[in-house]
Amino acid sequence: MSVLHQVPKTVPKKVPNLAILSFVAIALAMLQVSGVSAAELQVRVLNPPTEGALVFQVYDDPDAFGDFRNPIREVVQPVNSEGVYQLTGLPSGAVALLVYADHNNNRALDRTFIGIPKEPIGLSNGYRPKGPPSFQRASFPLAETETKSVSVELYQVLGESGQWGVGLGVIGRSSPYVGSDSTVTQVIPAITYFGERLQWVGPSLRYGLWGSDTFRFAVNATYRVGAYEENDSPALVGLGDRDGTLMAGVGLVYDGPHRIDVDFRYQHDVLDRFGGGTAELRLSRGFQTGTVSWAPSIGVNWLSSDLANYDFGVPAWAALPGRPVYDVGSTVTVEAGIGGMLEITEHWRLVLDVNAEYLGDDISDSPIVGDDYVLKGFAALTYTF
Repeated sequence: MSVLHQVPKTVPKKVPNLAILSFVAIALAMLQVSGVSAAELQVRVLNPPTEGALVFQVYDDPDAFGDFRNPIREVVQPVNSEGVYQLTGLPSGAVALLVYADHNNNRALDRTFIGIPKEPIGLSNGYRPKGPPSFQRASFPLAETETKSVSVELYQVLGESGQWGVGLGVIGRSSPYVGSDSTVTQVIPAITYFGERLQWVGPSLRYGLWGSDTFRFAVNATYRVGAYEENDSPALVGLGDRDGTLMAGVGLVYDGPHRIDVDFRYQHDVLDRFGGGTAELRLSRGFQTGTVSWAPSIGVNWLSSDLANYDFGVPAWAALPGRPVYDVGSTVTVEAGIGGMLEITEHWRLVLDVNAEYLGDDISDSPIVGDDYVLKGFAALTYTF
């Protein structure tokens, strides 16, 4: 007698409706915690191009907005006849809107050699900055589930002939010399200009020759304040005045992610005051707080022997008892500082750059040097057209 073994069929169990509802509720709660909301913007572009695409970028981070990179949301829409565009699924809170006309359809905001937008842009609140944009001035509150209407007008940042500014500035340098408590200062016209390739800010000028908005090769020039006058201290008498000069050369600039910039330059004394040169490597990181854009930096400077001896050495013909001959030679210094710009209004700006240069033993051992650091800076109040 055979016994038949019947294998029971596996019947899927039904998931209770309550479990499904719980899962959905948990998923929705997780989405809400992560910042996803149903906020919407209805954007009216007052002067859109006749064809092509518009790119809408929404920012909730002041630092990202200050560089027009890494928006929290980006939407590309073709130009329509109504001029009204809907943006959905936006985060709640304070946000700022950037709209630009993507003329070449490359899904990127084309920029000049110094990072200024070349394609027409428009910002929320009708904001038209003359420098690094302020999130505080362009932002507005957006509540969860709210649908808000905003209007944006496109414009060319540089206009037809670039962006000019005029004002008054001062450059200064502390005195590290024995027995000197004077500070070298000089008032200068604070002229600024930003164009396709040219950047002119106070005592510094740069012209881009090759590259892109993130990496470029440029020529540059800077006015260098004279180190001292011989009547600044008894220790300097007989050495003669150290006059200002024009330094010019070449450089490489890299504008990295998260507003991290690397700047390398070599400059030479083109007026032949001392016939030497200097090489500088600087790393900086940009931030934004309210209407202030600021950037701490660190750097390393190489000084040729001609330059170092001009500022800190004692030549044989000027040696005296208590002031022996001293040859500095080429040397290296380290620098740390901070630069910033306060946007008083859309046209008025206050610019400040302060640095401390730490002198090495090659310099501080000189018989005419009393301090191992030099403070130097530039400040200007400008009106930009």
